[in-house]
Amino acid sequence: MAARLATGLSVRGFDVARERMDLARAAGITTFDSALDAVDGADALLLAVRNGEQLAEVLFGPHGVAPSLKEGSVVILTSTVGTDAIPGVAARLAEVGVGLVDAPLSGGPVRAGEGDLLIVVGASPEDYEKARPALALLASTLTVVGDRPGDGQALKTVNQLLCGVHIAAAAEALALADALGLDPERTLSALEAGAAGSFMLSNRGPRILEAYTEGGAEVLSRLDIFVKDMGIVGRAARTAGLAAPVAAAAEQLYLLGQSHGLAAADDSAVIRVVAPARRDS
Repeated sequence: MAARLATGLSVRGFDVARERMDLARAAGITTFDSALDAVDGADALLLAVRNGEQLAEVLFGPHGVAPSLKEGSVVILTSTVGTDAIPGVAARLAEVGVGLVDAPLSGGPVRAGEGDLLIVVGASPEDYEKARPALALLASTLTVVGDRPGDGQALKTVNQLLCGVHIAAAAEALALADALGLDPERTLSALEAGAAGSFMLSNRGPRILEAYTEGGAEVLSRLDIFVKDMGIVGRAARTAGLAAPVAAAAEQLYLLGQSHGLAAADDSAVIRVVAPARRDS
């Protein structure tokens, strides 16, 4: 994302990993020795964190950058952290004159580099306009879903329910095809052409079939990301008093995958929870 932004904007950055700093400089990003130095004078701070705890830490922790942000600037949150963390963060940022643009995204690193991400936004119109130059560089589909921080997280939670279930269902279906003696590649091709086809089936299907190869599929989206995201889905459903049994079942598959040592594997490796080995292996 930083490299993509550097094609049209002045980008400043910091990373705790020295090799990432080297890559940043090669991409035209001005690097600094600390996050505090990097945010000095910036119009927008783009954050990609793992969860709400990391969001609070990077902004308000012992080395938090919120006090150093320029008044009138915005924080652009690109991560899926759930709605719970947003009101408190937005309120604390408002105390120092900084807006929060809730902009969780989908697409992965390749699409990020091409400016082909899908981004949903919850923010006031004023804050959205401040963030729009950066978001427009990153997104091919940019949708404002509400004028409150948290609205973006809410829609992304719904999105992740479907994505998590679709991946788990695709893995289960292809495992069944193998168990029935069908050719997996031909099965996938036939499914894609019919009513059972979906974006997630076409995107993850080939990677699911690579899950049994040495090293598995290339890691484009880690399995433990869906442990996190389906946990967010479950908490949101319970808070709303809504039963979500299909999402809950999918969450258990990702949790089992994590417990089986697949946390850092591509999420397509969830098939190995259902069927640890191919029928002919």
